Amino acid sequence: MIPKIQNPKSKIKNRLVVMGASQGGLVAMQRLLGQLSGKFALPVVIVLHRGRQQGKLLTELLQKTSPLTVVEAEDKTALIDGRIYVAPADYHLLVDGNHLALSTERPVNCARPSIDVLFESAAYAGAERLIAVLLTGAGSDGVKGLKTVKEHGGYIIVQDPQEAENPVLPKAALAEVEADAVLTIDEMARYL
Repeated sequence: MIPKIQNPKSKIKNRLVVMGASQGGLVAMQRLLGQLSGKFALPVVIVLHRGRQQGKLLTELLQKTSPLTVVEAEDKTALIDGRIYVAPADYHLLVDGNHLALSTERPVNCARPSIDVLFESAAYAGAERLIAVLLTGAGSDGVKGLKTVKEHGGYIIVQDPQEAENPVLPKAALAEVEADAVLTIDEMARYL
């Protein structure tokens, strides 16, 4: 069960990009974020499966390659255009209006943070233009979330399975949801 926002705030006023990845995701995220322009004008919210004890290392590694500011999300953090928010280790990250929320509810698809939780909460928050990006990984975390994004009128981009370090997750997504685009990392960066 996906954690629900108890008292949702107003709908998101801006466009939003949510991204998720599992196995092989660090390298994929570094490549993708490193190619975004320093003038990229949308907030980007990321879930990457990782160990509970990793602390802020992921945020630091992503910041080394990104021209945008990368921060670890905190509860009630306001979404700011051109900033990248990373789910902290062992917390679900949810979109709540124009803010982020953290949850310690049970793992979803054996993961906390869960890609499904992020994607579904963003879809429910009603972003004017929501873009969901699913990258490399094992398992199926993110597939249900992509379905919800699609049902709410969002735009879906899936990494080309032939390029993914682990093609299981992109293939699972493409088997269940009609993606708006199937792209390599380099194509995604230009597309975004």
